[in-house]
Amino acid sequence: MKPNTDGPRWLNIFHFASPYQFYPLAGRLIPLFATLATLLAMAGLWLGFAIAPADAQQGEGYRIIFLHVPTSWMAMLIYVAMAFWSVMHLILRTRLSAMMAQALAPTGALMAFLSLLTGALWGKPMWGTWWVWDARLTSMLLLFFLYLGFIALTRSIDEPDRADKAGSVLAIVGVFNVPVIYFSVKWWNTLHQGASISMEKGSTMASTMLIAMLLMSLAAWMYSITTTLSRVRNLILQREARTRWVQELLAIPANKA
Repeated sequence: MKPNTDGPRWLNIFHFASPYQFYPLAGRLIPLFATLATLLAMAGLWLGFAIAPADAQQGEGYRIIFLHVPTSWMAMLIYVAMAFWSVMHLILRTRLSAMMAQALAPTGALMAFLSLLTGALWGKPMWGTWWVWDARLTSMLLLFFLYLGFIALTRSIDEPDRADKAGSVLAIVGVFNVPVIYFSVKWWNTLHQGASISMEKGSTMASTMLIAMLLMSLAAWMYSITTTLSRVRNLILQREARTRWVQELLAIPANKA
């Protein structure tokens, strides 16, 4: 029995699960998210570095949090998204799901690296050292290695199906490190300061600082979506290179493909 195709196409949740359908959609969305990322970053940097007051205890050095916190949040969020798409791939066997996970990984690795780098830049003047084997720092370093391991694993296997399955398993297993990062300051005696924003206590930050941090976080989010959509389009072209629609798109004669 054929599925009912009557009614708006957007009601079919599996419509864009096809690389053929998702490729043009991603192309239309990239300029939108890129523009949002640029505008939000400009507003967040201006508010955080030019308008927000100095911190009473940390002085001007605290401003690194406007880069550190958003990249830390995105490093964790992206890995959760990778695990989600990996589950979808193993359950539904959709090709696009595995490609989404692989497209997310480089941006997630970048966010984890920037989180560690900005944390070190903050830690040197505040703690007197670039690095300590603190629970949160160590678990974030592990997340960075998980990203690198995922990228290396999926690229080292020539057969796409095997690479997708192996990467999916690693992403799902590694996601258990994310709550360790988040709750580490509560579970262990750690040098890392607790969250300035929480559901129970609200925010302990000045409103200007909070708005700047949220703007930078949204900018990091929009940037991550932009790079992921761009990267997944390239993966689609690589994976679907022998299909007629890609050959027609790239104007490659079928007898030369």
